[in-house]
Amino acid sequence: MTSAEKARTPGLFVTFEGIDGSGKSTQARLLADHLTAQGHDVVLTREPGGSPGAEEIRALVLQGDPDRWSAQTEILLFTAARRDHLERTIRPALDAGKVVICDRFADSTRMYQGLSRGDLRQMVDDLHALMIGVEPDLTLLIDMDPAHGLERALSRQTAEERFEDFGVELQAKMRAGFLSLAEEFSDRFHVIDGGRDIDSVAQEVTACVTARLG
Repeated sequence: MTSAEKARTPGLFVTFEGIDGSGKSTQARLLADHLTAQGHDVVLTREPGGSPGAEEIRALVLQGDPDRWSAQTEILLFTAARRDHLERTIRPALDAGKVVICDRFADSTRMYQGLSRGDLRQMVDDLHALMIGVEPDLTLLIDMDPAHGLERALSRQTAEERFEDFGVELQAKMRAGFLSLAEEFSDRFHVIDGGRDIDSVAQEVTACVTARLG
């Protein structure tokens, strides 16, 4: 990344993280609807995906056999998708002063590829620094009981169940990893109890983001 790419942008970059089935996608959509109704210019996006090229990579990494890719290959694929997403969606929106709300970002790669399938966190961070160079202004971690989250994730019955197929052990490991990440990056993380009803979670999400918007 050039120094210009790393420079702080005028918009606000908000990401949602959490284990599968935590409800983060629902909360991201509700937040986007609320902020739009309040007159903010909002871009709601997701990872992997969020741009044409990244959506093509999404199909490669979220479908198929759990052992389809090695962890190292997944890191490269996710980083490639994120770079395209950054260039074509995130950066232009932030430069225009918009609020970007993203369902997952680099923290998910730090967990699912960097932690869950070997000690590859340093590789993820090195590639992130080299090719992305951007961190969110605010990350909302929707915390959820692993078994409950997996049950909810599998009930969706979509084609994108490759990571859910790793089972509850991965869910538990990811939950612990995300909570550890929240401590590591405490300046931008806010942990929210996702075990409550949707409206209660949404109220806390809205309050947190509204405070950042000033």
